[in-house]
Amino acid sequence: MTSTLESRTADWLAATAETELLRFTTAGSVDDGKSTLIGRLLYDSKGVYEDQLASVRKATRNLTTGGLDLSLLTDGLRAEREQGITIDVAYRYFSTPRRKFIIADTPGHEQYTRNMATGASTANLAIVLIDARYGVLPQSRRHAYIASLLGIPHIVVAVNKMDLMDFREDVFNAIQRDFQAFASQLEIGDLQFIPISALDGDNVVRHSTRTPWYHGPALLEHLETVPLSADYNLTDMRFPVQYVIRPNLDFRGFAGEVASGVIRRGDAVTVLPSGRTSRVKSIVTWDGELEEAFAPMSVTVCLEDEIDISRGDMLVHADNAPHAGRRFEASVVWMNAEPLEPNRPYLLKHSTQTAQARIREIRYRVDVNSLAHQPVSQLQLNEIAVVSVETQRPLFFDPYRKNRATGGFILIDPITNETLGAGMIEQAVSASAPKGRVTASERAAARGHAAFAICLEAGQQDLAYALERLLFDHGCMVQVIEKAENLRQAVRTCHAGGLIAIVVPAELADGQTVREALPPGRVVLPDSAAAPQAGLLPRRPDIPPAGTAAEAARRILNQLDGLGLMSASQPPLTGGAGI
Repeated sequence: MTSTLESRTADWLAATAETELLRFTTAGSVDDGKSTLIGRLLYDSKGVYEDQLASVRKATRNLTTGGLDLSLLTDGLRAEREQGITIDVAYRYFSTPRRKFIIADTPGHEQYTRNMATGASTANLAIVLIDARYGVLPQSRRHAYIASLLGIPHIVVAVNKMDLMDFREDVFNAIQRDFQAFASQLEIGDLQFIPISALDGDNVVRHSTRTPWYHGPALLEHLETVPLSADYNLTDMRFPVQYVIRPNLDFRGFAGEVASGVIRRGDAVTVLPSGRTSRVKSIVTWDGELEEAFAPMSVTVCLEDEIDISRGDMLVHADNAPHAGRRFEASVVWMNAEPLEPNRPYLLKHSTQTAQARIREIRYRVDVNSLAHQPVSQLQLNEIAVVSVETQRPLFFDPYRKNRATGGFILIDPITNETLGAGMIEQAVSASAPKGRVTASERAAARGHAAFAICLEAGQQDLAYALERLLFDHGCMVQVIEKAENLRQAVRTCHAGGLIAIVVPAELADGQTVREALPPGRVVLPDSAAAPQAGLLPRRPDIPPAGTAAEAARRILNQLDGLGLMSASQPPLTGGAGI
């Protein structure tokens, strides 16, 4: 008896392991019924435990739900239950004999757009709910646009609360026409419309007798049968290396997840960025060696040749390589209260490598309700824009539309490690446009500031290095010049390199040497006692004799802000370690 039970359990576990997994997300306007729909799916598919039902019955306050508010199965935060809205992304799991599911219940409020983007980033399918009473609203368009932007291949438009419109076919058809008109401007591959009532369960798990005019599948039937094989890129083999496994002298394996494509034993592969070539000797897993591996399997690849490979490198087929470059255009969803500003340094996480990066230009912001392009100088929280990105070292990427695994990235604060934004690469940007020598304007664009010199008084070494730290932490390229053998040449070299030079004179005549070394208007004198000199930038008596070096440095930064040379309000991006 025991052996029979164990055998059945093993068979069930094996069958479950081979069942296909569908990740999907829900989105829509406020109070469209997203959480209620997920609760109905879980309840009608027997995916809720008795203790969960007891808790929901106890917490139910909505008298229209017949004593069981199914939305509470996913609205787990206290604020969500009190307000009757979704704030955070809630993940739920259930399965049927045909498929396993991971649901991301995302908020509908505009201020939580970043949460919606997070929940939808790994989804195969998105359910956009529309209230039958109100039709297609701006938030419905916004969520459809974000789903399209994130490359979700399947979108289901669930027209909810049809019971409040007496299940009228003309209401459903009008909403379908309006949404299709908007969707025609987006890149959506598979679009399905289903009339439902999440509260009553019509067309959620089973067909409803109250919609005899609807001949399509019920929602769960569609979720169980939507084809997923075409969702994975099995053409372009990309294997980013996560870890080098070297347990002994006889084994060297490169562990990682197959991001896309298929890798087989005996395949000729090229290692990026070195360009070295080899062949796949074996593909190793915990269960033994494989003849081939495909996305999204995690495996260890061994090569026939000893090649120097480390984390961040990528194995590809020689005749099908990704683009390697430092500059590209991307759509970015900004997720931080501090705005995105061009030329500020960030960390960019792409596949298994992290690189320093700057946003060189915000080309335009996208109005997600009208899809209009708007010129802006900053990108605020929850806004979406197309930007130009430059990294310090080359990345190996494909356009996001072609390959979600190698076309997506995140921007990270180099100090707090906060995720600041999510990006989808659109295309590479050619770096061959400028010719000839590097110009001063190009250096200023690369540094994020103009080149100039700050001339202090003799003996102000503490102030010089405090100011250097303050400017460096604001992302500036800065250098203190003290006791230089050739002061004139040192100042000119810093200026030609696009740096900010902080000069501590050794003698009184050094101030005049600095002024003569640079063009007019390129020297700042924060010394209130000095007389005005021709060729100096305007100055103010910002440095009183009292106060610490750090306070004096802050006053100089405020002076530079007043002169338009940099922003004193910009928060520091490093804590001393740089990036």
